[in-house]
This record gives sequence, C-alpha cells and structure tokens, in this order.
Amino acid sequence: YLRNTIKMIKLLIGTLTILCSLNCKAQNFTVAEQALIVSGDTSKLLRLIPLAEPEGKKYLRKISLDITCNDPLLPLLKERMYKAVTDSNHKGVGIAAPQVGINRNLIWVKRYDKPSMPFEFFINPKIIWHSKLLRKGFEGDLSFKENWGDVVRSHSILISYTDISGVQHIEMLEDFTAVIFQHETDHLFGILLTDRIAEQQNKKYTPYQSYRNGELLQEESP
Repeated sequence: YLRNTIKMIKLLIGTLTILCSLNCKAQNFTVAEQALIVSGDTSKLLRLIPLAEPEGKKYLRKISLDITCNDPLLPLLKERMYKAVTDSNHKGVGIAAPQVGINRNLIWVKRYDKPSMPFEFFINPKIIWHSKLLRKGFEGDLSFKENWGDVVRSHSILISYTDISGVQHIEMLEDFTAVIFQHETDHLFGILLTDRIAEQQNKKYTPYQSYRNGELLQEESP
C-alpha cells in the first residue's frame, strides 16, 4: 500500500510539473477561430460538422492545441458547444471542440457519476493514468451516424484539467463517465471510435465479470 501511495504521489508531482509547462505554451484563439465562434446568431448552437463533409475530415483528423483559460471568447464557445450537445435534434453525452470546427483542447462531458448527472466543461483535459481493468460498451458519435459499435476502454482514469475560472484539477473518473471522457479526448488527437474498433479487432480480452450494459475485461498478453 505504501509503495503504491508513493508511486501515485510521484505521478501527481510529475503531472503538475507538466501542466505548468503546458500552460506556458497555451495560446489564444486564432483570427479564423474567433470568426467561427462569433459567426451567425451567437445565442444559438455552433453547427456540428459531419465527418462526411470535407471540412469534417479536416477538423476531426487534426491534433488540437491547448487554449489559454482567460481568452475572452472562451465563455461564448463554451455555451455554444453546450447548446450543440444538448440540442433536441441530436442529444449527446459529450462533445469536443473539433466537432464544431475548433481544434482546441476543450470538451463537454456528462457526469453520470454525480447527482442529477450534470454536464461539465473541461479545458485542456489530459489523461495521466488509466487502469488495466477495461470496460466494453457500445458507442456512437455526433459527427457521423454509421459504423458505430462496441469499444474497449479503461474502466478508471486519472485526469487533469483546468476549469473556466482557471483552477487546475486532478480527479479520478470511473465507469461510463470515464468512457465518455476517453471518447472526447480521442477527438482532440484526431482519433475516432472507428479507429478504436479497427485497432481492437485482433486483440484478445479475458472476461473479468459481467457489468450492466458492458463487460469488465482484461487484455490478454501477446
């Protein structure tokens, strides 16, 4: 127990050091990004860009960058992304900025692990640890309607992020909330659930135990 505690403390110290370094590299929105954020009726959602469109492939396959938490347009983008993910025509459980044409490290995630299951906004989110215990479950995507399917992801993750007030957080997520977070942060690296499905086709997993809508698994050694 003591060894694991020391290991976790070292991990947290290392993470805080990395976060400080990354914050120094974060930048404000570009002129093009600013124009998109304030385009159209700013009281309404930003349009989700389908993967089938040329612009969709451009944004959804690009690695996103960190953003400064004090950019004056960040609150507006935050609200327009929220309206997009909660729109009655295509409700989701999470959204990433690339899905609306902004390649910045910003996501909304529905917190199924909290009372009333609120949506929360994460600035520059990072996964700093993930469990070997895995969870298999069905996933969809707001950016495309075909080729959805089962994806295997870590059941538990340790994350870091900054909130809209500029406060840094380190937090443990588990179960479906952790799955949503992993799905959305994949978008920030240009990775889609179809990529995960393809890369997992030849992997073998050992069932751990049945678990509601999915299964808890462990990956077999090669």
